[in-house]
Amino acid sequence: MIQNELEGSMMNFVKKGGLVALVATAALILTGCAASPSGDSAGGDKKVSIGATFPVLDAFLQKVADGMQLEADAQGADLTIVAADNKVDTQLSQVENFIAQGVDAILVVAVDTSAAGPMTDAAKAAGVPIVYVNRNPAQAGVPYVGSNSLVSGQLEMEQLAKLANNKGDVVIMQGEVTNEAALDRTKGCEEKAAAAGMKVVKTGTANWDRAQGQKLMENWIQSGTKFDVVCANNDEMALGAILALKAAGKKLGAGGVLVGGVDATADALASLKAGELATTVFQDASGQGGGGVKAAISLINGETVPDYVDVPYQLVTLDNIADFEGK
Repeated sequence: MIQNELEGSMMNFVKKGGLVALVATAALILTGCAASPSGDSAGGDKKVSIGATFPVLDAFLQKVADGMQLEADAQGADLTIVAADNKVDTQLSQVENFIAQGVDAILVVAVDTSAAGPMTDAAKAAGVPIVYVNRNPAQAGVPYVGSNSLVSGQLEMEQLAKLANNKGDVVIMQGEVTNEAALDRTKGCEEKAAAAGMKVVKTGTANWDRAQGQKLMENWIQSGTKFDVVCANNDEMALGAILALKAAGKKLGAGGVLVGGVDATADALASLKAGELATTVFQDASGQGGGGVKAAISLINGETVPDYVDVPYQLVTLDNIADFEGK
């Protein structure tokens, strides 16, 4: 193709009668060819295309999506974001659709980490890099960008125990039980409660949802369950618990029920400042999303990405809350 275009350039040279015209024309052709990594000399650079699928786009996961979009924009990549309505089959179909559309890489926040295998298999079979974000399916050779969920549960319960002077009974609000983050955060709560000599009297599932957290807490109150501390796997469930506790006339904070969460969402920080939420743990949603895009582009470029890219958790209290507002 370059040879034919150069022959055309020779005709330009003959018509224009100048060596400068030939050199300039040839230089432009060669520059155009070198600039196109896809070999498309006529069209210029091919923009990287990335597909991202989420279970839902709640308050926290929207931050992850926003982080992806910011990094994609910074990298000049096209990003398509879809949500699966918390359905495993829908998410698999979305991954298959991305493959059919010819995306260069796929990012997944899994509906169910235990059911991630078919998505990974489909992507690998098509030769499309896949990166998991926020929720870890723990698959060898498949990058995960996120945080160590065990640590978040430990940080949360350790602070709640400190505020409770290592006294009282604990209830745990758990996310989806098939989800790695829910299992590990629960384990972290249990470990630190035991270390403080506190007893876990109930564990219930509220599927990361505020309304379900409120309902679960209402059930515990109505059944007469006695507790002093609520260790919730995320802020949304914690905020739902607070709504139920307030409706039941329960005191919150020091001398009352201590409620903790994870994520440090805007609503959670407002509740902390209001003296309702006792503590939360900052999960860098934007950092996870942006890190996922960086990992995907590295794989597209043939670079090596580790199986685990850590984005650390940080404890949030009234003393340092200003450091996390607006993040």
